[in-house]
Amino acid sequence: MNPHEPLRLHVPEPTGRPGCQTDFSYLHVAAAGEVRKPPLDTTPADTADLAYTLVRVLDENDRAVGPWDPHADPQLLRRGLRAMMKTRIFDARMLIAQRQKKISFYMQCLGEEAIATAHSLALFHGDMCFPTYRQQGLLLARDDVPMSELICQLMSNSADPMKGRQLPVMYSYKRAGFFTISGNLATQFIQAVGWGMASAIKGDTKIASAWIGDGATAEADFHTALTFAHVYRAPVILNVVNNQWAISTFQAIAGGEATTFAARGVGCGIASLRVDGNDFLAVLSASRWAAERARSNLGPTLIEWVTYRAGAHSTSDDPSKYRPADDWQRFPLGDPILRLRRHLAGIGAWSDAEHDAAQAELEAEVAAAQKDAEKHGTLIDGHIPPIESMFEDVYAEMPPHLHDQLRQAQAAAGA
Repeated sequence: MNPHEPLRLHVPEPTGRPGCQTDFSYLHVAAAGEVRKPPLDTTPADTADLAYTLVRVLDENDRAVGPWDPHADPQLLRRGLRAMMKTRIFDARMLIAQRQKKISFYMQCLGEEAIATAHSLALFHGDMCFPTYRQQGLLLARDDVPMSELICQLMSNSADPMKGRQLPVMYSYKRAGFFTISGNLATQFIQAVGWGMASAIKGDTKIASAWIGDGATAEADFHTALTFAHVYRAPVILNVVNNQWAISTFQAIAGGEATTFAARGVGCGIASLRVDGNDFLAVLSASRWAAERARSNLGPTLIEWVTYRAGAHSTSDDPSKYRPADDWQRFPLGDPILRLRRHLAGIGAWSDAEHDAAQAELEAEVAAAQKDAEKHGTLIDGHIPPIESMFEDVYAEMPPHLHDQLRQAQAAAGA
């Protein structure tokens, strides 16, 4: 007689499905201000507890409390609030443009605006970000990246800086420290570690910052990146955006149920933090801490940003098919824009009148950028890059076989 029961596997289930409420108790939300802040030169093992709690600064009354308070200049926070507002307005307008068939595809970052915009304020000129497709805030927080250029790329028109060679939202801005987005998941993690290693080999002072979603942590490149970052103490920040859902798969499937994504960093010998991604001040503070560690030759930092994807995964997705409709309203970490707005109002650095004026100004700015971009055409009217652009920028001098292919393509297009 076999004394053991038959073996069985555990298949994680989401904490909510359509028609029911989600139980968010699995998040283990710590009170604002209660999580310690270790010294910059702490050992990775000393951050083990920080990988299982939640770094937070803004309390339930949106006051900044605790050791992670960045004591940021109110003007910087005002700039951050405007950047988040602009990002949300930009997303909303581009979503409408996609429904009007001016864009083939779009991915918004509704509810996640604080992560990219605050992080951008912690980096220096020359640092390189290796983002995924939901960090448009890294670009929209800057003043030197025209929104009309981004929209031209989205519309794949004749002024598309990528010449139609990338999917919409997959931007590339070397001058802005924004590495070309890849549609293949997790590749940017190992690329960022390599870039950071190259910076150190050259004796430079620039660091790298990589981005990945919770689902993509199941990819091999994620683990390879952690190994190289740990072994060589690469000057890199490894950002894991845990927005609870991949396109239709709950974060537990990728390993976020019995442990945290931040804990994987500690296990690989990397200092790790788990941070409230909807708290602008916490994001700014943790980003500064990690950036300074990297810049001081103290090694990499892995940060799990806990947030919630409020919208669909993309315009090709219908989240009502796999999750409750009211999750965003019930998410315990709230709306990052509203939280920072209330904080600034509480310290006398923002008012309802200023907010309304900023909203109107930013909406007009985004509308003007879209109008300017549409002068070069949209997807629906066929104003696309010329066929010759398919063969350019590959070789310094176009070889004979490409000249032959170009002639064939031109002949077919004229037929």
